Amino acid sequence: MVDTNAALLLRTTGRKPSDWAAEARSAGITTREELSRWLRDRGVTGYSLMSVDWEVFGLPEVFLRSADELYEAQYADRPALRPLADRIRLWAAETPGTVIQMRKTYVSLQSSRRKFAQLTPSTRTAADLSFRLAVPDLPGLEPVRADDPFAWRIRLRHEDDVDDALLRALSAALEDSLGRSSA
Repeated sequence: MVDTNAALLLRTTGRKPSDWAAEARSAGITTREELSRWLRDRGVTGYSLMSVDWEVFGLPEVFLRSADELYEAQYADRPALRPLADRIRLWAAETPGTVIQMRKTYVSLQSSRRKFAQLTPSTRTAADLSFRLAVPDLPGLEPVRADDPFAWRIRLRHEDDVDDALLRALSAALEDSLGRSSA
């Protein structure tokens, strides 16, 4: 994520995070709020802004932990969900064009263009697989948040819930995120 955000900043502004950070320090910026306002005034927002923030103030603690540590922590108190999460991670690891990004509370599945799905251990007995795309013919898919790009989810409770239909849905979501049809 750090590298992806830095590349986005370079692509959109022509400048690296260290360049922006040096300018911000020269401008007397000392707080995150000042930096955010200063960058927004210069058209730097979102992930690009985060890239400069990290350069100035350091990485969040969660970024200093390994992917394995983050994953272990997600399922430490819900071991029954770990096998289904492992199956989805295995699919992602074996599917060309899929990048797994570990977060503190979820696993993000990304294409080269954008995130297409995320797996979140939502309760002690269920994990939610959220999609950007309303995948047709996926039993159990339900709308959850109209104001969120990940407005569709399927609730998974058992390893067997990660079946061929679910893996086809993940493939369709990946293809959609790349701007291709899976038909």
